[in-house]
Amino acid sequence: MDYGTLLQILDSTLRLATPLLLACLAGLYSERSGVFDIGLEGKMLTAAMCAGAVAFYTGNAWVGAIAGIAGSLIFALIHGVTSITFRGNQLIAGVALNFLASGMTVLVAQSLFGQGGRTPPLEGAARFNPIDLPFADALREVPIIGPFYHEVISGHSILVYAAFAIVALTWWVLYRTRYGLRLRAVGENPAAVDTAGVSVKGLRFSAVMITGILCGLAGAYMATALQAGFGKEMTAGRGYIALAALIFAKWRPVQAMYACLLFGFFQALALRPDVVEAVVQVKVPVPFLDALPYILTVIVLAGFIGKAIPPRAGGEPYVKER
Repeated sequence: MDYGTLLQILDSTLRLATPLLLACLAGLYSERSGVFDIGLEGKMLTAAMCAGAVAFYTGNAWVGAIAGIAGSLIFALIHGVTSITFRGNQLIAGVALNFLASGMTVLVAQSLFGQGGRTPPLEGAARFNPIDLPFADALREVPIIGPFYHEVISGHSILVYAAFAIVALTWWVLYRTRYGLRLRAVGENPAAVDTAGVSVKGLRFSAVMITGILCGLAGAYMATALQAGFGKEMTAGRGYIALAALIFAKWRPVQAMYACLLFGFFQALALRPDVVEAVVQVKVPVPFLDALPYILTVIVLAGFIGKAIPPRAGGEPYVKER
């Protein structure tokens, strides 16, 4: 495998890791607060449909992204009310939202556009187009570093750069702010937080809403940047992969970024079976390559990567003592 091919795979890795990273960070906020969210997939799918439809009608990707966030926030609010206010089972609520999103998005897209549950292709300003970073062309001829900067670092949509910036922001919020301290505490010992006079429900609702925003960005990215429109079941299990990456990362933002890049790398390899065959010198079935990210997901969830201990109060509704 030559250097140029490696750069192409790394470029695809960043693009494919972005929705995973945004969804993984979304789950990080929710689960750190003690609310387990299996519904990341449904929020992403809803956001993708809303973003694709609105971007097509308005011709503006930013308006589409706002619509995607709004759609995801509605699902996040439903999940919050069910899990926090009414103290329902968090896992069942998340699964129910996934099923609802799976059917609803196709039904709405079909009724709006009549194209088998898809939106028409997005063009021009209806998509987030690639951005050329400063000096990308000037440095292109510099050995090794120049092509890497031009092919891998530069040339992505603004949402890709935003996703990696959110990693740093999330680390700062969790470990350097009072809100982050309280958020981590409410996922470990909500009774102690309540005793300190801080609203457990308020903290958990805020985390669930942040989850909705980030899932909205992930879905909007898929419909308006990674692809040119919404398609049936286009998230293809990425919400579940993001959850596996979160467990792999042990609920830490920087480690979550590395985990998502690893999953993205496997997805990029699935798109280049010729490269895999050239490296291993064996013909590899394409379906096996497509299944690689999901195989890694099973390995992570089975605990072969090391034991991951979730927040102690995760999945348990808090009942205030009288």
